[in-house]
Amino acid sequence: MAKSPDPLAKYNAKRDFAKTAEPAGEVAPGKGHRFMVQKHDATRLHWDFRLEIDGVLKSWAVTRGPSLDPDEKRLAVRTEDHPLSYADFEGTIPKGQYGGGTVMLWDDGSWAPIEGKSAQDLEKGHLHFTLDGERMKGEWLLIRLKPRGREKGENWLLRKIDDEYAGATDALVETALTSVKTGRTMQEIAEGMKPTKILPRRGRGTSAAGGGGSPQASRLPKSPSTTASRRSPSPSGGGSKSPAFRKPQLATLVDTVPAGNQWLHEVKYDGYRALLSIGAGGPKIYTRTGLDWTDRFPGIAEAAASLPGPALIDGEIVAFKEGKPDFSSLQEALSAGGEGLTMFAFDLLEASGEDLTKQPQLARKERLRALLEGADQRIQFSEHVLGAGEKLFETMCREGYEGVVSKRADAPYRGARTKAWLKTKCIRRQEFVILGWSPSSAKGRGFKSLLLGLNGPEGLVYAGRVGTGFSMETLQGLREQFDRIAAKQPAAEVPRAEARGAHWVKPELVAEVAFSEFTADNVVRHASFLGLREDKEAKDVVAEKPVAPPEPARSTIRISSRERVIFPGDGLTKGDLADYYLAVAPIALPWLANRPISLVRCPQGRARACFFQKHDAGSFGEQVHHVEIREKDGSVEPYLYVDDADGIMACVQMGTIEFHGWGSLVADIEKPDRLVFDLDPDEGLDFEAVKKAAADLKDHLADIGLTSWPLLSGGKGVHVVVPLVPRAEWPEARSFCERFARALAEAEPDRFTANLKKASRKGKIFIDYLRNQRGSTAVLPYVARAREGAPVAAPVTWTELRDIDSPRHFTIRDAAALLERATGRALQGWGVADQTLPDV
Repeated sequence: MAKSPDPLAKYNAKRDFAKTAEPAGEVAPGKGHRFMVQKHDATRLHWDFRLEIDGVLKSWAVTRGPSLDPDEKRLAVRTEDHPLSYADFEGTIPKGQYGGGTVMLWDDGSWAPIEGKSAQDLEKGHLHFTLDGERMKGEWLLIRLKPRGREKGENWLLRKIDDEYAGATDALVETALTSVKTGRTMQEIAEGMKPTKILPRRGRGTSAAGGGGSPQASRLPKSPSTTASRRSPSPSGGGSKSPAFRKPQLATLVDTVPAGNQWLHEVKYDGYRALLSIGAGGPKIYTRTGLDWTDRFPGIAEAAASLPGPALIDGEIVAFKEGKPDFSSLQEALSAGGEGLTMFAFDLLEASGEDLTKQPQLARKERLRALLEGADQRIQFSEHVLGAGEKLFETMCREGYEGVVSKRADAPYRGARTKAWLKTKCIRRQEFVILGWSPSSAKGRGFKSLLLGLNGPEGLVYAGRVGTGFSMETLQGLREQFDRIAAKQPAAEVPRAEARGAHWVKPELVAEVAFSEFTADNVVRHASFLGLREDKEAKDVVAEKPVAPPEPARSTIRISSRERVIFPGDGLTKGDLADYYLAVAPIALPWLANRPISLVRCPQGRARACFFQKHDAGSFGEQVHHVEIREKDGSVEPYLYVDDADGIMACVQMGTIEFHGWGSLVADIEKPDRLVFDLDPDEGLDFEAVKKAAADLKDHLADIGLTSWPLLSGGKGVHVVVPLVPRAEWPEARSFCERFARALAEAEPDRFTANLKKASRKGKIFIDYLRNQRGSTAVLPYVARAREGAPVAAPVTWTELRDIDSPRHFTIRDAAALLERATGRALQGWGVADQTLPDV
């Protein structure tokens, strides 16, 4: 019988194992369906995707890396089979050897064909499968392309299927910069730095047990699970004090979803409100009233232990039933020990010692998204949509959810019930105080119905009955509680007919009840019991009456001379500019608010005299604030900043076109929260050269563990933006940026210069690192430029940048498109990362 060919013969033939540390190829029995991805910087950077099949690793080189975007098809070139022992390889392959370069174990986990499919489908040219890795999760598809011409190799396409794990185009390859095995960057591996520890894996990439999938499923994209590159330390390694409990912000009930782009909308979860405090001593979980319920949510506390701290997170803890949050199931889970639950986190009040409550809502959520990257699946980011709330509400109601919570995108966090947070319910439901119970004639049934009350101006008042929604176990448990708190008289005046035969209890228990409406006598109709609310006190239970939502937001600032043309040749007026800024305020304020700014004012239009202004002369009104900053000479000057849309509009009214911001916030002037490398090309260079330079900077930053994003400047070039946790002070940040820029200029002196002098820029790109020093500013995202065509500075992805032909791609005419992009899949998480300066 003919001997079957060795599937690893090609692998072994390509390598000299006396020179490379790669393992020799031997077919092994295998232990299951393992998969892994190795980031490989060889002749060109690529990601090697490998599946365990028939005792070997079937392998593809994915040239641009895997993408979470279902619309993005990534070329995957089939390569030789690898041995199973290669799955743990991380290190360097010597130059001159096959595949010479740096190899990082970038992802690791298990795979399985979807139901009805098998690994044998690979021979047919397609494979539909699921991944459960540290970074890649959910459904994926591999499809073999027909060969063209004399092609000998196999070209395939790797694509993400649209599911709850789908996400931003570049979320994986541009933000996941460290090894899942050792935590090292590519540069650290290349330099042979010994790993300080081997990172634990959750059963080869299997996520920790959770309470079910995201209720948004395909409607709202889930935050990608990537590992932050230089994350702030976890509580176990820091010792920072846990943030104290704060009163949570509460939503006002309205009868319709508010309109306008100033609102972001989230799913209203059917669970318990919770504040999660992370820091020294381990996580603490507080109820909305400040009770410490950490012991009642052991699974959530365990999941929170690995999050970086200190931090204070606001969210809702839920249990799932048939894929949706269910309050009754939550009650049962708590009675059984509090396992199997999920926390949906929707706000971040404190992080790394920084009070974030004054930041705009949208900015806080993006900080939260970065904090939760790679988190245990029992703690999930609560996704949102900007605008289009009515459409989300209709979907939620159709699919059986509780409703929608709408939040002003530019609003700070306030520990009270406000109209900056609104809730719209699909069905009426609220809490009631239990006044008593009426007996049942049915044998073995604990009671027939509950008598309900609400607090009013004069004390408790009767609010009707509820007689459905009880299980036999609930009936028995409630009856035992009632016997312990029995009372001789009702705590409220109850109509004689309703009181006949009733038994009364002390007004201590709070019930959650769904109902169709209040009658004219203010009693409930068609009520159904949902469960007891142990997190709310009876004295706080009042009738929730929906009110009309606020009118679509309009600025209180009156814009005069709206018809004045300020962009001659384009016909665009002061009114057009004001309308643009009001429209994009929700997406601009996360970058612009609470940051010292310099204004470019052009009172007579961009073609006339324009000037910079950074100090407050007292002429802008109360909507524009100032912060006292000490200058180099020791004097103190009032610098400008704004914190809402009215502040922006007040500046526009005074002739402002451009807003340039410091790299730090007014709350901590001396510590930058972002770096900006401004790529300024010589006059003779085209935009293609700038784009290539930006991509190269991105790769160099990634090698040392820093995630970056491109910003079209609206001028001549591209800004490479590097977000930071505000920890390092300005001298350290400037030193890092200068050394980085000069190193690039020395490595490629024909392309780059770090010299400010014009004479040194001939035919080169100036890497302007000087933006990163105390007092320097850079143009901010979504800011208009005082240039021909009224361009704006616009965030883009690295993938998009390849096909954009001008840094002035977007203008103030594109407000609607920019708003849609800002909340779309591609830009999800743009400009946010929980990372610090590397020690280089």
